[in-house]
Amino acid sequence: MATLKELVLRESPITGGHRACAGCGFPQIIRIVLMAAKDPVVVIAATGCLEVTTTIYPYSAWNVPFLHNAFENAAATASGVEAAYEALLRKGKLKGKINVVAFGGDGGTYDIGFQSLSGAMERGHNLLYVCYNNEGYMNTGVQRSGATPRGASTTTEPAGKVRQGKVRPRKDLTAIMAAHDLPYVAQASVGYYMDLLKKAEKAFSIEGPKFLNVLQPCRLGWPYKPELTFELGRLAVQTAIWPLYEVENGKWKLTMKPREKKPITEFMKHQDRFRHLFRPGNEELLADLQTEVDRNWQTLLEKCLPAGQAGGEGGSK
Repeated sequence: MATLKELVLRESPITGGHRACAGCGFPQIIRIVLMAAKDPVVVIAATGCLEVTTTIYPYSAWNVPFLHNAFENAAATASGVEAAYEALLRKGKLKGKINVVAFGGDGGTYDIGFQSLSGAMERGHNLLYVCYNNEGYMNTGVQRSGATPRGASTTTEPAGKVRQGKVRPRKDLTAIMAAHDLPYVAQASVGYYMDLLKKAEKAFSIEGPKFLNVLQPCRLGWPYKPELTFELGRLAVQTAIWPLYEVENGKWKLTMKPREKKPITEFMKHQDRFRHLFRPGNEELLADLQTEVDRNWQTLLEKCLPAGQAGGEGGSK
């Protein structure tokens, strides 16, 4: 794995001066993922925060080939780029390896772009799809998405007198991608950048379709102090709200296990989208959310156990 010293010497794929919010996590995700590639990259991006803040005409923050497409078809566009590249290789018109990387937010990945993503993965295109997951449609007004956790307040499922935020749990897209029998699937967080770097390097070393789901705290939709982005990324892992793991050729492996799992309130208390949960009368809902996280965590631990073992806890610390 590349060291921090080696990363510093590599050219950044994206420049400073872009228009992302102060404290936004996606520029760090982009840098870490793309700097993990040893070969040239071609980037495809769905409409979303990443696209509108880095490519407002006539300016671009990109130092690598970049192709923008609609909200729903990043994976389909990446499939076409990969197929064209393979055809040119066969005809002898291109030489060398090129990594095709598609980026999409959770709206363009979990929901609007899911059919496109599933099709590209099932067809087996040699590409990496990265979801920078801020758990909502943040670029269009903070609407709920399939990635929004239960209890979070959004503009389309607000906390009020009748309901206390989103009613249904979020979709487990990482597990859904693993069910596509891909050679590599992983879940990461901007708060643990070396873990993300290691997973990106592994993904680029593997032929075939790969998927990374990276949690990215959002200053706009989660509201919190901008300096807390990396801290929230770590707390999501330490509370087991967003565990770090990988699935390689069907084998599940926990890549980080908190020494002491913290209560979910440690993650939630810094964010305005959860502040209603701390009001009198919501104690039962908050306890139910903790039970849900504990149950999901135990299920993941059991999936990550070595073959032939049952019960107890697995994974690395």
